[in-house]
Amino acid sequence: MHTGIIGAGKVGCSLGKYFVLHGLSLSGFFDADNNAARTAADFAGTDSLEKLEDLVSKSDALFLTVPDGLITTVWEQIRELPIEGKYIYHCSGALSAADAFPGIADSGAFGYSVHPLFAVSDRFDSYKELSHAYFTIEGDERHLDEVQELFASFGNPVRLIRAEDKVKYHCAAAICSNQVIALIQESLDLLSDCGFDEESALAALRPLIAGNVHKVLDHGCAASLTGPVERGDTKTLQKHMDCLDEKDRELYALLSGKLLGVAKRKNPDRDYHAVARLLAHDQGKMGGIDS
Repeated sequence: MHTGIIGAGKVGCSLGKYFVLHGLSLSGFFDADNNAARTAADFAGTDSLEKLEDLVSKSDALFLTVPDGLITTVWEQIRELPIEGKYIYHCSGALSAADAFPGIADSGAFGYSVHPLFAVSDRFDSYKELSHAYFTIEGDERHLDEVQELFASFGNPVRLIRAEDKVKYHCAAAICSNQVIALIQESLDLLSDCGFDEESALAALRPLIAGNVHKVLDHGCAASLTGPVERGDTKTLQKHMDCLDEKDRELYALLSGKLLGVAKRKNPDRDYHAVARLLAHDQGKMGGIDS
């Protein structure tokens, strides 16, 4: 099966190289930027094509590795070409195949969303880490097992996902990947107020961040939780909230409320009513809940 890639950015380059390394035959790259397509093709060891219809003609399968907002736009172009029997993929975490490819059932092609659960940050290096990524797949039932087996043959863990769960799945990934950065930035800002520059603050936080991540991955959230919420230490929680401005205080209280559920799982016999009352009172003052 010859696979063409439409879009020569970070995801297209990374997947193209990864596919070739695992024995998949590439028919080439197409991109509105011809230079980008040539660069990606050289990197992956395949061809670049200047006409979309030529790539479609040469390919049994097409990966649309363009930004989410352009996937359906590109689909509307290729659906006017002979695509009967072809496999059409996109790599959006949030879109289902049906959302991205309206009318694909009438085209005779088979649509799938294939999403690597991994932050692809670089065009030419990220492929080296793709072997560790989960691939989540959903789409046309007629060849779903075949698509699953293809990606499993690369050695990747593969999980099928329902179309209706795609947005929630992508939200989970964004919280773990992107929102964690927001929390680290919050810590850096607070340490800046204490006289740290960013370099020294990151160095100070490194063992804390790395240790926490490793513990959670090895033992789960409940077993890894420490700190004032887990201890039921309302005095420290109150002091923390008092040192923050209104928006950061609200963030701290909301996150502490989430941690309270984790703490109860870790220590089911511990009395956390005082913590719950403190957080409820604080959120009530800020309009988070009825006071």
